[in-house]
This record gives sequence, structure tokens and C-alpha cells, in this order.
Amino acid sequence: MTTSSSLQQHRLSNGFRIVTEHMPGLASATIGVWVGAGARHEATTQNGIAHFLEHMAFKGTKRRSALQIAEAIEDVGGYINAYTSREVTAYYARVLENDVPLALDVIADILLNPVFEEAEIEIERGVILQEIGQALDTPDDVIFDWLQETAYPDQPMGRTILGPTERVSSFSKADLSKFVGQHYGPEQMILSAAGSIDHDALVKMAEGLFGHMTPTPAFDAAPSKFIGGEVRQTKSLEQAHFALAFESPGYRADDIYVAQIYASALGGGMSSRLFQEVREKRGLCYTIFAQAGAHADTGMTTIYAGTSAEQLGELAEITVDEMKRAASDMSPAEVARARAQMKAGLLMGLESSSNRAERLARLIQIWDRIPPLAETVSMIDDVTTGDVRDFAEKIVSKAPAALALYGPVGGGPTLDQIQGRRVA
Repeated sequence: MTTSSSLQQHRLSNGFRIVTEHMPGLASATIGVWVGAGARHEATTQNGIAHFLEHMAFKGTKRRSALQIAEAIEDVGGYINAYTSREVTAYYARVLENDVPLALDVIADILLNPVFEEAEIEIERGVILQEIGQALDTPDDVIFDWLQETAYPDQPMGRTILGPTERVSSFSKADLSKFVGQHYGPEQMILSAAGSIDHDALVKMAEGLFGHMTPTPAFDAAPSKFIGGEVRQTKSLEQAHFALAFESPGYRADDIYVAQIYASALGGGMSSRLFQEVREKRGLCYTIFAQAGAHADTGMTTIYAGTSAEQLGELAEITVDEMKRAASDMSPAEVARARAQMKAGLLMGLESSSNRAERLARLIQIWDRIPPLAETVSMIDDVTTGDVRDFAEKIVSKAPAALALYGPVGGGPTLDQIQGRRVA
């Protein structure tokens, strides 16, 4: 099925999906496989295994050693990498156009033929434990894990992507193989490519590499419910780290663009309300921002700032006051600016083949189609000032909330105090 002159899709008989976009003028391409298996697809005893598996993909196959995997791509000047999120694991490479077949062969090899040698498992276990330790030593990283866990307690959506050290310390070859068998079926995979790409040739290669795969039973991830609450970790640090989250729409919700425009106007840039009021006018922090994140069935609007212990209470009060004020006086100019920033970010991102390949994969995962760019831009343009004010009112007065504090926060505000100011 072709949706434009350069955008094409195909589905193999076993459910494996392929989407490509040819970008004229490029001599390179980004190609990858996005797998619908992330942290939220793990059982409690598996927490961290999706990320562990991503690491192990580069540690050797039946055809290539770890060094040969790296050399295969880097010998032609290419780049290969992977990442794990709560809903997907992606394996991708960027290469020159003549090396696309090589890149696809390497990616297929690491997905379909991993050997999970015991010695390599132990080496990578040590690497991941170091990664966990590094995250724990980075306050503005770990606070978001705590915030997520507080927002979604005792749920897959609330668990960390890296997993706890006790789980990571015990994963075996059998555990890795079991997760692959459960979640790495052809229907869970999307081959996405953008740049100097020949769609028909790629489909033919994909048929040869992935066409033999047997469909696996669908896995329904447990639904997520934003509960909220408070977590406070007192530690002797230079700064008090403050993160506040509110339930907001998932990416299939009608008001997802309203949520994103609201977050942008509230704290998305130097002209935003929080940046101007908290940093520029009062000098209470160096960093403050708001963002709207979304998943299949839930989302979070998050505000983060770092400040001194003495100014934490004032910062929290002003943040809530600005949220309340946005519900009554968010201006058309602010909404227009946020819309422009969102459209510019989208369109500028599309100049990168890597961003395009990822966007195509995510849209196929969400909608099983690629909405025309004009449709997306139109939905952004359709967001009105009234829509944003209504959303701001819902967020500040009704939405469940989660609070995470880290550092010298013993005298910091409680969630109850913040809730009281929300309704005052």
C-alpha cells in the first residue's frame, strides 16, 4: 500500500510490517527494527530483562562475534545502536545507501541468531550494573524513575527500564531466551527505513530474512492506572530536586495535542511561564521545564526543577500558582507560540533520516498506518486557547498527582500541601 510517492508500506504473510520513506538528495539511510517489547511487557520477575536483552544483542550471534558485529558496520563508516523504552526496543543503523543490505543483514542476525554465551552474559551484567549505579548517582535521572513508580505503583508502567540490581544480577540465558520467545514474534516487529531507500528491494530482503518466522500469540500488557502519591529521599546534595506529575492523555487520546501545547506554554522554553516567572523574575533555579509524555493508555505531564533547600517551598508554591493562572488567562499569543514550536520541532525533525525512521515505526505501532503530515499539522492548528485553558483547569483541579523530592528536602512541601494550594 502506497500512501504517497515516497512513503510505502508492506506486510509479510506472517504479520511482519515494513514501512519506508525515500528522501531525495540523501546518500545515506537509517534502517531499523522496532519491537513492541519494553519494560511494561515484563513480569515482575523479569523487570530489566528487555534492556538486558538489548545489550546482549550486540554480544554475538551464530554468524558473528561481538567484534565482527561492530566491525561490519563501522568498516563501511556506519553507525549501529539500540535503545529500550517502556513500550518498545529498537535496533537501528545508519549507513550509506549501498550498505543498506549489509545493515539489514546485521540487524536481522542480532535479532534472530543471538547465542547468549554465558561469559558474555556475565560481562554485560557487570556493564548494566554499572549503568544502574551511574543512574543512581545522577539525581535528575533517578528522580524520574521514582516519580514514575509513585505515579504507577505496583504496575509494569511504574517499574524502571534498567530494573533493580537484584533482578539484573540473576538473569540467565534461559530467562533471555524465554523473553525473546514471548515477545519477539513477527507481528511485534516493524522494519522502518528512511533516506536513500529502495522499497521493493528492502521488502525482498526482509522476506528472505524474516519471512520464515512463526507468528506468536499476542501479548496484552497490563493496563496502567495513574494512582499518584509522594516519595521523598533526603540526601546531602547541593540542590533539592523537585518533580511533580499529573495524569494526562495517552497518545491515542483526542486531547493529546492539547496536553503537549499546554506543557510547552507552561514550561517548554525560555519564553514559557515557568521559566519566566521562576527563573528569570525570581532567580529560584537554573533549570525548570514542563513536558507531556504519552503511552498507549496513559500519560504524564511532568514539571521538574532543581533549586536550593531554602527556596524549594517557594518554588513549589509559584509552580502551582502558575498552573492555576494558566487555567484562567492563558493567552492566544502563548498558545500560538506553543503551536509554532510544536510544528517547527516536528518539521525540523523530519530533516533527519533517523528521526523519520523512528517516527514511521511509532506511527505504525500506534495506528497501523501513517497519518499524512498535513493531518497532524491540522490537529495541532485546531487546538484553541479555550481548549488549553480547559485542559489547564482539569490538570490543576482534578488530575491525580505524584510528587518526588530528592536531596536536602526534609523541609520541602508535602503532596497534601501542594494539593491544598491547587484547590485554594
